[in-house]
Amino acid sequence: MPAWLAFLLTLALSKALVVLGVVIQMRAGLVSFGQALFYCIGGYGVGLASQYLGVNDAFALLAVGTVSAILLALACGWLLTRYREIFYAMLTLALSMILYGVLVKSSALGSTDGFNVAPPSFLGWVPQGDARKQALYLLAVLVATVAALGFHRFMVSSLGRVTEAVRENEIRVEYLGLSPQRVLFVNYVVAAGVSALGGGLTALASGHIDPDMAFWTTSGEFVFIAILGGTGHVAAPFIGAIVFSVIRTFAIQEAPNTWQMTLGFILLALILFLPKGLWSLVARDKKPGVAV
Repeated sequence: MPAWLAFLLTLALSKALVVLGVVIQMRAGLVSFGQALFYCIGGYGVGLASQYLGVNDAFALLAVGTVSAILLALACGWLLTRYREIFYAMLTLALSMILYGVLVKSSALGSTDGFNVAPPSFLGWVPQGDARKQALYLLAVLVATVAALGFHRFMVSSLGRVTEAVRENEIRVEYLGLSPQRVLFVNYVVAAGVSALGGGLTALASGHIDPDMAFWTTSGEFVFIAILGGTGHVAAPFIGAIVFSVIRTFAIQEAPNTWQMTLGFILLALILFLPKGLWSLVARDKKPGVAV
């Protein structure tokens, strides 16, 4: 495929990983308006490890960003999972904006301009030019495939089923001898890890990071894609992210001054005609016919 398409799909798959973290929280009845927090931590983890620690391998850089986000989630999770509904959403948003404010005021990290990320190596191989974009695309496909298979097993596991039960009735879950807060805490940490993977891949693909990765509009974009794709299947975030990236790219090209309005109309139409997202079209086709 051409290099521009490989770059577009790499960014789409990277965002899909973050949306996957949003979706598994939505399945538990929680909506995160601050998932950009871990998206940014993953990106800055990659950038800082590359610039100050001398780490160049793409797999090692992604590991650094993911572990950093998981450690932060372990620290914040016990507080956030005590809250529900709008309180959870606003607290996640507040943490994300705190990180944004810290990065903007930090001149050592480039302030509002951020800084560039050096081209990575792949187990000792250093591709150049379009080959680098192809290699990053293949890396994104590999990471997305492993994450999708892992989350599919998670969703159909007993713990995944319990998260849906927590959404429906927490009291009954407690009567079963389980702790809803612990279940949500595990959910939160897992979502943080996969979101950091998406941020790390974005940093490697674009070669630049800046505080906008933690801004509230970035979190809103992830929620938009989650609604666009739906929450019915692990493939839904990937479908939504690819469709969103394609639509936004062509909307910016054809109507650079009104592309946000185009996305707004699409979201409005989606809520009216496909309230369960694009995946509902696939799920509808899979339903067996009913004899009349």
